[in-house]
Amino acid sequence: MSKFETILTWIPQLLAGARVTISLTILAVSAGVVLSLFLALGKMSKITALNKLCSAYIFFFRGTPLLMQLYFIYYALPMITPFLTINNRFFAAFIAFSLNSAAYCAEIIRAAIQSIDKGQFEASRALGLSYAQTMRLVVIPQSIRRLIPPVGNEFIMMLKDASLVSMIALTDITKATRNIESSTRSALVYIPAMILYLIITAVFTYIFHKLEKKYSVYE
Repeated sequence: MSKFETILTWIPQLLAGARVTISLTILAVSAGVVLSLFLALGKMSKITALNKLCSAYIFFFRGTPLLMQLYFIYYALPMITPFLTINNRFFAAFIAFSLNSAAYCAEIIRAAIQSIDKGQFEASRALGLSYAQTMRLVVIPQSIRRLIPPVGNEFIMMLKDASLVSMIALTDITKATRNIESSTRSALVYIPAMILYLIITAVFTYIFHKLEKKYSVYE
């Protein structure tokens, strides 16, 4: 069997790992963006306790390695109490990645909201809108247009960081690659694995680029 034919036999396993990588990234970043909106508003709140709580959350998850957070959720929580045991590796990774993504996206959203001209707030209040209505109807819709480039970057970073889940034996692209290398003793598997990562990254980069051109204020 030629080297090319050998590489072709590895493709199904790598594609199965790619499905895990892509699914985890999409779900985690989506959940992270939703949670980050509340974190960003909480950090901007004038309620001291809420402000400090959200600030502490963001500081913790931005200041500690994602791998350590993943280890803590999957390995340490069951030691604290069996009630917190998460046996499903994908779900454990989803929680860790979502919480981490939320911290980074919160800062992105906060910056986007604060970039809106203060005149927008004043005009909304003059029209009789409450703070909540101003945020929901005026500020956040405008902020969304400014979020596309940085959220796209966060998505691509998370896509590559998803390789960390191999450390808890979740079979993503990286874990599938290591399994193949272990069974075949061939380092050639890293070539199609890296090409697959490049293809996936290129596809999502293209998608976000199109969204940016269509909706972003930065044109």
